[in-house]
Amino acid sequence: MSSNSQNHATIYRMVMKNHLCPFGLKSIDLLERKGFEVEDHHLETREQTDAFQKKHNVDTTPQTWINGHLIGGYDELREYFGKEVKGSDETSYTPVIAIFGLSFLMAFAMSWDAYGSILTVRAIEWFISVAMCLLAVQKLQDIESFSTMFLNYDLLAQRWVRYGYLYPSGEALAGVLMISGALTWLSAPIALFIGSIGAFSVFKAVYVDKRELKCACVGGNSNVPLGFVSLTENLMMIAMGLWIWVK
Repeated sequence: MSSNSQNHATIYRMVMKNHLCPFGLKSIDLLERKGFEVEDHHLETREQTDAFQKKHNVDTTPQTWINGHLIGGYDELREYFGKEVKGSDETSYTPVIAIFGLSFLMAFAMSWDAYGSILTVRAIEWFISVAMCLLAVQKLQDIESFSTMFLNYDLLAQRWVRYGYLYPSGEALAGVLMISGALTWLSAPIALFIGSIGAFSVFKAVYVDKRELKCACVGGNSNVPLGFVSLTENLMMIAMGLWIWVK
């Protein structure tokens, strides 16, 4: 596993007929972007992989050596180069940033197409309604996980469990209707109803009861802390419901 080159790395990764290790490819890509010449060894069978792991006393592949020193798997390689490695239970606002960022861009694009300008009231309406739809999609991907997490803090769901299953569909329906501007007599009450209950539930759980919970706002498997984000989501629905009703 040694080399005289200071920019030489050796990697062992699984390359089988029915399995190509994605972390092996990521490791090679990272090494090459760092200027390393990579000596790439393939483990083509389960038997080869098991023998390799036993020989080097490791539990996973890929495994990378740099200048004869074992670095480890992909996460260890990222740490070696000073890159952030997030644990599975670490909080992350990435899903929220992605959803709201894309909603902004979509709303501006729609406004530009319809009015020739991004600075319109309709752009703000579309931003909120598109965000509602995207947030609903996140929840509907795994309705069981969402409803389970939702039950931790939503006051209506705790009294009527089925509400946790209906909430994402209500949010999606209201969002779609608001995008089109149709049936405001239906979309406004839905947004006001679920937004008001949600805002009160989040406020009570976080700011009154001081509970530390994960937010179900972007789905049941997220690591977004319950608090400002979920409260903002619900306040946006309330504001939108009131606005289109008055307008």
